[in-house]
Amino acid sequence: MKIYTKTGDKGKTSLFGGERVDKDDLRVECYGTVDELNSNLGLAVIEISDKRVKELIQKIQNDLFILGGELAAPNEKKAVEDSNLNISSEHILLLENKIDYFDKKLPPLKQFILPGGSKGAAMLHMARSVSRRSERLAVKLSKINVINKNIIIYLNRLSDLLFVLARFENDVNQIPDIPWSS
Repeated sequence: MKIYTKTGDKGKTSLFGGERVDKDDLRVECYGTVDELNSNLGLAVIEISDKRVKELIQKIQNDLFILGGELAAPNEKKAVEDSNLNISSEHILLLENKIDYFDKKLPPLKQFILPGGSKGAAMLHMARSVSRRSERLAVKLSKINVINKNIIIYLNRLSDLLFVLARFENDVNQIPDIPWSS
């Protein structure tokens, strides 16, 4: 299989099922931003100290492939019917359980913090902000197309988890979070 196909040279791309759309189509922007998020996580995992966090991020990266595939499928009904290829409430529950697990290991947050600290934490904060952008785009897409409602919830929880994991990464490296000062 060749990497280049030349089929996108005129600004069009194919969705799952073969439908051709402009490369600046909101659906393409949405799953492209999820891909950017996944790439940010791939970079962050290199700097993460804790094995449990590394494994969790790699699980999330696999789940983001499912999520991106759902967004690339114009036939939402088919995508939602195939439980192996959609983001489900179980995916969301996993994120919520991990938020609770890692948050319990941290000192209570008593003020706003700035993104940063260790390199790994800073990278997780970058991924968090891309997750928020992905969520905003999914909300926008949901206003004009039917998408799995779990996608928006998943991206919302993921950004919360990435915030907690960034704090956890700082904590295990004994680097304090950076307090916001007005």
